[in-house]
Amino acid sequence: MFPVELSGTRARTLMWAHEHDIEAQALQQLRNIARLEWVHGVRVMPDVHLGKGATVGSVIAMRDAVAPAAVGVDIGCGMESVRTDLTAADLPDDLRALRSAIEAAVPVGFAAHQHPVPVNKLAPGPSGISTATLRTGWDRFWSAFGDLDDAVASRESKAHKQMGSLGSGNHFIEVCLDQDDQVWILLHSGSRNIGKELAERHMAVARRLPHNQNLVDRDLAVFLANTPEMAAYRHDLTWAQEYAARNRAVMLALVCEAVRKQFPTRDVLFDTPVSCHHNYVAEETIDGAPMLVTRKGAVRAGAGDMALIPGSMGTRSYVVRGKGNPDSFQSASHGAGRRMSRNAAKRQFSVADLIAQTEGVESRKDAGVVDEIPAAYKNIDEVIDAQRDLVDVVATLRQVLCVKG
Repeated sequence: MFPVELSGTRARTLMWAHEHDIEAQALQQLRNIARLEWVHGVRVMPDVHLGKGATVGSVIAMRDAVAPAAVGVDIGCGMESVRTDLTAADLPDDLRALRSAIEAAVPVGFAAHQHPVPVNKLAPGPSGISTATLRTGWDRFWSAFGDLDDAVASRESKAHKQMGSLGSGNHFIEVCLDQDDQVWILLHSGSRNIGKELAERHMAVARRLPHNQNLVDRDLAVFLANTPEMAAYRHDLTWAQEYAARNRAVMLALVCEAVRKQFPTRDVLFDTPVSCHHNYVAEETIDGAPMLVTRKGAVRAGAGDMALIPGSMGTRSYVVRGKGNPDSFQSASHGAGRRMSRNAAKRQFSVADLIAQTEGVESRKDAGVVDEIPAAYKNIDEVIDAQRDLVDVVATLRQVLCVKG
């Protein structure tokens, strides 16, 4: 059944979705991307939908070039999850206290910590988070801030305080149950404001470069290899991707501590976390040649790679293992994918609809998150079914608690 080839493209574009199921603007966006002379090939995941500049759910292999829009403004955005030794029977009937504890531990929306999180005091053993992630490399990491683009020089204090915070939009923290009623923690976030500002700065630089002046879509402006502009972008991108990974690790440690405190009579245990980016750049070999691969709303699914594919506030999420399918550039979807815009969801659905569609989930149920209503997203089971040649399902999670910005 899949993949199918997108018609009317210069670079070969294979899709794990049918043309008639993709909005016309997203199809045109994909064709515009495939027209770029530096693009070797494009792969399209089943959660595909229109994005800013480049399509969400796209994997693009480029020769000696990279388009910042093909990564997006939330550099390094991704998922983190860990299985606990708790079961459904251990959870209280009313999860409001647990949600409040998580929201007290992790700032949401535009909020930040009042003071930077003392990462050296986070307990990696009991929380199940590796010592390497939480206890090492912080001096090196923060000392590199001064080498970032001058436009963000005044943002260091804010970046420190946002480390270990959630953000808004489709970012979330969830407590879930798997098919065996085992309790999991699942979260989704990225590089916060600092990543956004770095991305926007470099996108503006790219749009002004001479070789980008005749592009059909200037949002697809690229940096070329062996130029100072490319070097500056790759430098800042690498730092922001690390910020995102550290941000999720700190958040997960904070959430694990909040969960432990809800069970004072026992020592809650946590497995090794599963972590994956889904907005990033990697150097990979594609069709036997070195390429810069951008995944925007897509995860790497190399043979044995563990990844996370969430649904929405009221549906299932999946823990998966990659099959290493070369046809997809060893990639898979990053979630269900939106089927309507945020504004369209707000126009079409009410708070009453949100309450009905998130029944049984302890979560916000107000106008501020109506744009995240499950009906605004594609059917996650159909998205998973479309990529059975890309991943194997390891665990199926259903959320019982969801924290939104």
